[in-house]
Amino acid sequence: MYIYKAPWRLIMDDSPGTASYNMAVDEAILRHHAQDEVPPTLRFYTWHPPAVSIGYSQDLEREVDREACHKLRIDYVRRPTGGRAVLHDEEITYSVIIKLEYLPGSVLETYKFLSQGLLAGLKQLGLAGELARPKSGKTRGSAACFDAPSWYELEVRGKKLMGSAQMRKQNALLQHGSILLELDISRLLQTMNIKNEKIRQRLADSLEKKATAINPELRKACKPTVTPQEAALGMAKGFEIGLGIKLSPGELTPEEKSTAIKLMEQKYSAHGWNYNRQRGGEQ
Repeated sequence: MYIYKAPWRLIMDDSPGTASYNMAVDEAILRHHAQDEVPPTLRFYTWHPPAVSIGYSQDLEREVDREACHKLRIDYVRRPTGGRAVLHDEEITYSVIIKLEYLPGSVLETYKFLSQGLLAGLKQLGLAGELARPKSGKTRGSAACFDAPSWYELEVRGKKLMGSAQMRKQNALLQHGSILLELDISRLLQTMNIKNEKIRQRLADSLEKKATAINPELRKACKPTVTPQEAALGMAKGFEIGLGIKLSPGELTPEEKSTAIKLMEQKYSAHGWNYNRQRGGEQ
């Protein structure tokens, strides 16, 4: 049962961040929250340039077409969390950092709990979502995150709309995820290392059936579309309603900023981390 009663900190990044910076900030918050230096934090941010983030266990050279990314001016980075590749372009990303002692025990219970905030956020934006409950049996799927939902990720009309991933470190949790505003399937697949055009087309057809985004769904419902800022504000309100918490606007501390710069330079920008998962920046 959730037991943290004081306000959470809400960080709304004013300007987009690079791929390495965004990942560094999420981990910096985790480290300082784990030491009780900052409260639980909900953060919303965007990316510039657009970037592909791969899951911690993925092989960047195998999964990502780096030459295509270069031509399209799309960056790439390895996340500290699991999951599959995500194109961060016309979307906002949320992250939640909170100590495990304030959350339900298991990974699935935590996903389910935090998803209540995401569901309520969607409702604030005018959409009715539901939690995914995949059928039993394992399917590999593609390297792309939105090819299939995982437990308690969000769907609208049976299509995946949000993907999330977690890591647990120093008795604290980082969960972050992509909230798609638009979905450009062709652009996403251009970043994937897919040599066979038949497979590429099959994946395109699959994503068309399985994935969606906020603004296309709002258009179908004849409702106004939302900007990234409007989406972030609506989702933040949803977290307050869905989780029964209070959010207090804040910003990174000087110590968090210093840690983030160190992690960005020594870890998330480093070849060893992005290609080989060498730890980097851990001092």
